[in-house]
Amino acid sequence: MKTLSFVERYLTLWIFIAMFIGLILGKFMPSLQYLINSYSIGTTNIPIAIGLIIMMYPPLSKVNYAKMRLIFKDIKILGVSLLLNWIVGPILMFTLALLFLHNHPHYMVGVILIGLARCIAMVIVWNDLAEGNREYCAGLVAFNSMFQVFLFSIYAWIFIYWLPKVLGMNSYKVDIGISEIAKTVFIYLGIPFIAGFLTRLLLVKTKGITWYENEFCSRIGYLTLIALLFTIIVMFSLKGGVILSIPLDVIKIAIPLVIYFCIMFILGMFISKRLGADYSRSTTLAFTAAGNNFELAIAVAIATFGLNSPEAFTGVVGPLVEVPALIILVSAALKLKYLFIQKDRLPQ
Repeated sequence: MKTLSFVERYLTLWIFIAMFIGLILGKFMPSLQYLINSYSIGTTNIPIAIGLIIMMYPPLSKVNYAKMRLIFKDIKILGVSLLLNWIVGPILMFTLALLFLHNHPHYMVGVILIGLARCIAMVIVWNDLAEGNREYCAGLVAFNSMFQVFLFSIYAWIFIYWLPKVLGMNSYKVDIGISEIAKTVFIYLGIPFIAGFLTRLLLVKTKGITWYENEFCSRIGYLTLIALLFTIIVMFSLKGGVILSIPLDVIKIAIPLVIYFCIMFILGMFISKRLGADYSRSTTLAFTAAGNNFELAIAVAIATFGLNSPEAFTGVVGPLVEVPALIILVSAALKLKYLFIQKDRLPQ
């Protein structure tokens, strides 16, 4: 993918430009928001869904699915991933939401929902850009998606209804069934997973592994970046007017989210390195711990509290903060790669 070097080198710039374009479109072309929202089925926005599916297709096409079983043999990495995603992450996000947004209970609930929705989608792109281990990422994401289907409803009850009630705060009943969560997981993970798996299986069989990895994968690499920028423009345009009208509220929501992303990323990197993992696996663990399934968080917020609710607004702000935050962490990870390599070369 040498032809992408210039684009990748300035990827952060392109993302901020896409964010700016989306904000301007949302502010000065409100009719565009209605047009985009008109292409929705239930709580699923079709343009965003298409953008995310296309964005994840190239990285998932590059995964060697035969190696995915290795993740289930690495008990330490798997255990740390479960610990960070299903114990540390939800508790940390709840604590940060409580500290920074206790005077804004609706925003607080929205942030907690983001923390409960574990990574299954865009993390695949961040991991690929940071040169993480594709097979480990695919395995961890698939593993987390299964846990998400069965645990999200329980966690929502604990962290949004029961625990706030225990602490004497407003509590909210979130009614979301397993079928709805499974549908979201299938749309944003299952479809690109199946497409990537079948593409690799069929083309390797007909064209050979050398042609597939050197020719086909390099040609479709552009799809990820194009779809990423398209998705960012669409997301920002949908709430551009609101974001620019209440920027202080956006900042209030962004503060706990940014702290969360940084802490989870650092914990993932530090713990995995202490366990002896190399750069690619440490990076994968860090990003799967730091990322969140904002699609599910937004869908649940809209279904439970309404499209124009503060909780839904918080859900939309989530990816608007996550995208620039994690692309900066991609740059940080690539800088850390040098330190990993240097340390590994030192005599023991």
